[in-house]
Amino acid sequence: MSLRAALIQTRTPATQDAALAHVLPLVREAAAQGAQLIATPEGTNFLQKDREKLFQVLRTPEEDPVVQGLSRAAAELKVWLLIGSALVKRQDGLAANRSILLDPQGRIAATYDKLHMFDVDLPTGETARESALYTPGDRAVTAQAGEAKLGLTVCYDVRFPALHRALALAGAQVLTVPSAFTRPTGEAHWEVLLRARAIETGSFVLAPAQGGFHEDGRGTYGHSLAVAPWGEVIGKLDHDEPGVLAIELDLSQVERARRAIPALKNARGFSGP
Repeated sequence: MSLRAALIQTRTPATQDAALAHVLPLVREAAAQGAQLIATPEGTNFLQKDREKLFQVLRTPEEDPVVQGLSRAAAELKVWLLIGSALVKRQDGLAANRSILLDPQGRIAATYDKLHMFDVDLPTGETARESALYTPGDRAVTAQAGEAKLGLTVCYDVRFPALHRALALAGAQVLTVPSAFTRPTGEAHWEVLLRARAIETGSFVLAPAQGGFHEDGRGTYGHSLAVAPWGEVIGKLDHDEPGVLAIELDLSQVERARRAIPALKNARGFSGP
């Protein structure tokens, strides 16, 4: 079984209308290259790290121009479209960092709210407190996208192997890691973390990324990456500019990798320390 997929790398602006105008041509380019599954980065609908400004423009998925615009595009292009994440208003009025999978009719097939909040103090002096902005999710999510079963994650989730193992044990063949990695952590850890998650689980890993310097002052690493179940990089954008990365996924490689190194089956419980 083969699946043509495409990763969209963006430099998302701070408003939804501008973000849609930015990402939509890239989605169309990916579809023109034959992609059946298209994945965009974290924060596809806008990026804003100021809490007051965030809540001024926050919308529910039903009201968000980017979510609705990409829903129409998925239906028009007849593709599976993973909005890597959209920053959206929950029913309780709080904010969620939400991955949204659209089917080829433009309907929402699955959603996942980011579990792990990026609360860090980097050696460079850069700090982040994602928990001050968003309410974390509380469940892992897999979803069928045509022939492929996806395991949905977002950015900082990549540092938590137990989540990816649980998704693989639930049958996920393709782990999605849409991200807006900082430049210091991207340079140090981006590729090695993604390859590790692929090797540990015998899964494809698809990581569309934000890249460059954004209107809210943040800098993101870019370098969108696709990794095969044996751990080899099968495609990457070696820069932080907007672009499209198209790759072929031979899903039979998942079974072969897991049969060769049956780590999912061989793990044992233990006591201590």
